Amino acid sequence: MLTHLRGWLTTAAALALTVAGAAPAATPHEIPARPTQAPARTPQLPARPLPAAVDGGSWRSGHLQGMALDRAGGHLYFSFTDTLVKTDLSGRPIGSVRGIGGHLGDLDLDAADGRVYGSLEYGKDAAFYIAVFDGRRITRMNMDARTSGVLTTVHLGEVARDFTADMDGDGHFDGDTGDTADHRYGNAGIDGVAFGPAFGAKGGPLMLTVAYGVYADTRRRDNDHQVLLQYDVGDWKRYERPLDESRPHRSGPAGHDGKFFVRTGNTTYGVQNLEYDGHSGTWLMAVYKGTKPGFPNYGLFAVDGGRPPVDGDIRGQRRPERGMLLSLLPRGEHHAPSGTYGWHAPGQFGLVSLDDGRFYVGESTKARGGTATQKGKALLHRWTGRAPMPFTPLTGSGAATG
Repeated sequence: MLTHLRGWLTTAAALALTVAGAAPAATPHEIPARPTQAPARTPQLPARPLPAAVDGGSWRSGHLQGMALDRAGGHLYFSFTDTLVKTDLSGRPIGSVRGIGGHLGDLDLDAADGRVYGSLEYGKDAAFYIAVFDGRRITRMNMDARTSGVLTTVHLGEVARDFTADMDGDGHFDGDTGDTADHRYGNAGIDGVAFGPAFGAKGGPLMLTVAYGVYADTRRRDNDHQVLLQYDVGDWKRYERPLDESRPHRSGPAGHDGKFFVRTGNTTYGVQNLEYDGHSGTWLMAVYKGTKPGFPNYGLFAVDGGRPPVDGDIRGQRRPERGMLLSLLPRGEHHAPSGTYGWHAPGQFGLVSLDDGRFYVGESTKARGGTATQKGKALLHRWTGRAPMPFTPLTGSGAATG
């Protein structure tokens, strides 16, 4: 994961986009590597062999939702829906945070301060937060999310506004259900989160990017885009509040630093795992595949992070609407009728880029015997880009490199 270095470039330099700096063309099976840039934004990390697998353990919780790697500290964080688990790289549990009544989803690490950012939603309260865990203070098992002081939250008002939008004009919001015409863009909340540069930029301060959940609904035409919000979290300390589920707070930024749309076709609950790959400058979006006719319903999409967003029509909206559109990377399988590219691939339960062509991919299983125990693992893979499966498992010396 790239370190969050907010002051590395001026804003003007961060947004400077040139065609001349484009990378050489890649082979059909590769994500093209991002052009070399100096100085490097990722600091030199101590040599630490990486295992081919890290066992996140078995827990009486929901299934594995996402993962975050603290490579310098030698820790992995696993989200099990209502529980955060911290392990070392051998899979030994170091600590856990419990007592989360909402849905804790995807995770990412801000390596600048060692804190873990995750999506946290309470649909019945129309309350959507970024959960911020102080990883250095997670030192024992079963720490309480509300009273231990390791968790603060920031409310995302833009998400709440789209979630509660009265789209059918009947004068009231239909609630936390997908069986309704309400919810702008089909918004079901949030899930995927990742740090990376501004879309279209080749460097500069890293932004927190948050992906909407999207209800699965084959009857609508306005729910075929993934919606991504970007935020500069440099001043978010002033918004952070402890978790209080009895009185959901609304402390957070009034707006956002960018709202973007990428047309993939409707998916089942939107982007489950979002990840920025510093090796290629590409954003990967792992989803539960959709069921809408007319689309290939891939499980993994890639956004071309080096291609600037363009102003254009957000297709399918009930009233004509324009927004900033992102481009899918033209790799993987191509479905010509819909114009979409993608792969039938994993990543929905966890996806962590090592920024060198390797990824930890999450595996989620349920314990046998009908119990509520959920198991999760991080398995090391190399990206090949081949269709339909772009990941190859790594074992032995290939896994330990780096």
